[in-house]
Amino acid sequence: MNRRADRSGRLPLAREEVRPRPEPGPLPGPARGFGARLMTPLLLGSLLNPVNSTMIATALVAIGRGFGVGAADTAWLVASLYLASAVAQPAMGRLADLLGPRRVFLAGLLIVATAGAVGAAAPAFGWLIASRVLLGVGTSAAYPCAMALLRAEAARLGTQVPRPVLARLSLAALGSAAAGPVLGGLLAATAGWRAIFAVNVPVSLVGLVLALLWLPRDTPRAARPAGGRGPSVDGLGIALFAGTLTTVMLFLMELTAPRWPLLAPFAVLACAFVWWELRCRAPFLDLRVLARHRPLVLTYLRHGLTYLVVYCVMYGYAQWLEESRGLSSFHAGLLMLPMSLAAAVCSLLGARTKGIRGPLTLAAVLLLAGAGALALAHGDTPVAALLSASVLFGLPQGLAGTGNQAAVARQAPADGIGAAAGLQRTSQYLGAITASGLIALFYGQRADDAGLHSIAVTAAGLGLVLLVLTVTDRALRGRS
Repeated sequence: MNRRADRSGRLPLAREEVRPRPEPGPLPGPARGFGARLMTPLLLGSLLNPVNSTMIATALVAIGRGFGVGAADTAWLVASLYLASAVAQPAMGRLADLLGPRRVFLAGLLIVATAGAVGAAAPAFGWLIASRVLLGVGTSAAYPCAMALLRAEAARLGTQVPRPVLARLSLAALGSAAAGPVLGGLLAATAGWRAIFAVNVPVSLVGLVLALLWLPRDTPRAARPAGGRGPSVDGLGIALFAGTLTTVMLFLMELTAPRWPLLAPFAVLACAFVWWELRCRAPFLDLRVLARHRPLVLTYLRHGLTYLVVYCVMYGYAQWLEESRGLSSFHAGLLMLPMSLAAAVCSLLGARTKGIRGPLTLAAVLLLAGAGALALAHGDTPVAALLSASVLFGLPQGLAGTGNQAAVARQAPADGIGAAAGLQRTSQYLGAITASGLIALFYGQRADDAGLHSIAVTAAGLGLVLLVLTVTDRALRGRS
């Protein structure tokens, strides 16, 4: 071998020490990466949160009649799950990073089974609220744990998580959310509204068995330093975060008559949360890490704003179709169905792209186009135009869902993927909570053309913001 000596007369050692890494061959049996055994329990767990968030929509009236409560009370069955999920997603992700994603995934399924049993046997309305909170906590384990398990599998194989694999998670969420109202209506009509809670028990137990059989065991955690403390859970940080989100939700749910006094406790809780997290040795949300990962924060912002528009249209457009257009809930659901189908198709198409910026840019442009379609809608608009508006908002939902998911997988720190994935879902739920407040503000007592056009203007403004955020984000360059 001909090698040239350096200035000191020594031959370079680097070439002798560095050997080419052997190409990994096919792995036997269950060791194959991203196969059915790994993905089946992850997909089953990931659909539980979105399906429970929408399945109850068609049973609220029956539940209210059963317990003698009104719409203002049954609305808490929806809000409580969103609030619990917004807090629990990053909390479960943090626990997955500390204790191992498989353990937390299994614990989440046990909580879901318990919540289903509590709701099915609820003797009073308050027990249903407790059941929905437990459902929010339990179902929140699946997505961040799935992302952590997929990242670990990719690291084991020496590759990145394939986009089609991420698309399956996105498709499971979109498909189950779309099927939720139909499934809830079917269960309520055939077995009563309690079946909507009870169905979680067998589904979660099946997922538990599959996870025990097929999910890889967690890798050993880092050794505890001598004389020091091991990883701990920041209980105070979680409590302050939950209190902050609760005050935000209570304020946003009454924008028609703003509860301005709530801003005082919100400011106190938010400041206390930041102060504590900056001083805690093992914070619930590492704000310093987020400050160093600006692209990740921008991804959360894009995701939250996108779903703020999506939820405004998903709920606001359906109400307008019923009250202003005079359609039944069934026919309004049929006109909204293309939105869910388009989102599902686009999530699969988005998974086949290598870049991230392209799909996200197209999603922002489609939101602007959809806003234009809503701005032109009125009581006599042809059905074909109404269907087109539905599709225009479904396409960006699928593109943005897979695009932002891929961005989180690429931008999150390696030892914090669980918490990072949970925060992505938190931003989505904050968008949902904000959307409910805006819909009430724009519509008032009745969903009319003026309120729909206000939603369109809001969607256009946010679509423009999303376009600017996407085009100017240098971190989105390159391939995922």
